[in-house]
Amino acid sequence: MKSKKIALIALLSVNLLCYSQEKIVELQLTTQNGYGPFRMGLGGMAIFSNEFTSESENNPLREIYLKLSSTTPKGLTDMQYGFIETPIKTNIYFVFGKDSEGIIKLAVDTNNNLDFSDDTLFTPLDMAIAFFHKTESQIDSLVAQSHIVNISYETFVHNEAVFVSFQVFIVYNSQFNMLMYNFPQYATTQFKGKQIAIFNFTNLSYNEINLAFLPNDLKDEKIKREDFYNKNEYIEIEDVIYKILEVNTYKNTLVLEKTDLPKSQLFSTQIGYYPYPFHAEEFTTKTMISLDSLKGKYVFLDFWAEWCGPCIAEFPHLKELYSKTDRAKFEIIGIAGRSSFDGIKKLIDQHEVTWPQIFSDETNKIIEKYEIRAYPTVFLIDTDGIIIAKNLRGNELEEKILNLIKD
Repeated sequence: MKSKKIALIALLSVNLLCYSQEKIVELQLTTQNGYGPFRMGLGGMAIFSNEFTSESENNPLREIYLKLSSTTPKGLTDMQYGFIETPIKTNIYFVFGKDSEGIIKLAVDTNNNLDFSDDTLFTPLDMAIAFFHKTESQIDSLVAQSHIVNISYETFVHNEAVFVSFQVFIVYNSQFNMLMYNFPQYATTQFKGKQIAIFNFTNLSYNEINLAFLPNDLKDEKIKREDFYNKNEYIEIEDVIYKILEVNTYKNTLVLEKTDLPKSQLFSTQIGYYPYPFHAEEFTTKTMISLDSLKGKYVFLDFWAEWCGPCIAEFPHLKELYSKTDRAKFEIIGIAGRSSFDGIKKLIDQHEVTWPQIFSDETNKIIEKYEIRAYPTVFLIDTDGIIIAKNLRGNELEEKILNLIKD
């Protein structure tokens, strides 16, 4: 009898494993150079503070930085060091400074040997000047003609030493006196007759995913931001819903998970889905707020931070909209994250914000639930509690709300 029980348990385990594996879909990716149908994005390059290049024995990274500083390119002044993080967390170092004519020059450790003596100094494109009044296609063409750095380094994949190579585009933003970069590549795959592309121009580890379906008649146009899907969101293909799990950089695959649940039982930050529920304390009154309690009203969720200029600039528009609308029909909920408690209080008082505010903290973790990566991020929720719009601001938001509640 005991052996039969063991056999039954083993059989159930195998069936469950097979069922789980059938729900996982892995799609092989093909890397494409350039930005393709997407608007390119740029990230700021990390710069060392002075202490990193000092010879202090208390500096835990002293050995690395001494090697870098001992191979400094000749003829540069006001030198600083920095790095670009590669897909496997290996840092590619660079040094920049001014030549005798005061022009910014840059050298990148392209073969990752911590030695700049075998690397070439070049003048990065000045983004503030070169990109001014340019169309998307003109910018793409300009990037292709500019100095793109080819990076190569040795790493381990499946216990084998392999060489990895990719390109980095680097520009200098003279307006803000900073270096910026991106990786001009994206990846494509096919699934059930659909052309799919993914990209993250500032991080090839794909910890964050931007996914889009490629139309057949896109021509030279760029895909709109509202047509992107992100990691942990859902896509629908042939009436089947799949969750975007990850990009497996070792296998070079896009991993999806089939779900058997209907859209009405799924939570997401996508239009057409229910947003993630929360139950949290209002910042000033300390009363509890939940999304469920707001059903029957249109709700505008405004994720903001104390250091976000565009967020603060939107306050006057929101104040005007709030004064024009009926609380029985429309509510604004501000959700402040990655900020100090005192800083949020000061801004609420200074701008006389009267709509409810929630401070996202380690208890409610609303920022984490919604996977907020940038500010401002906003969602408009309808009377049934479903997301109907994202990233509305200013006059566009006001027009939308007033039309919805006019009846």
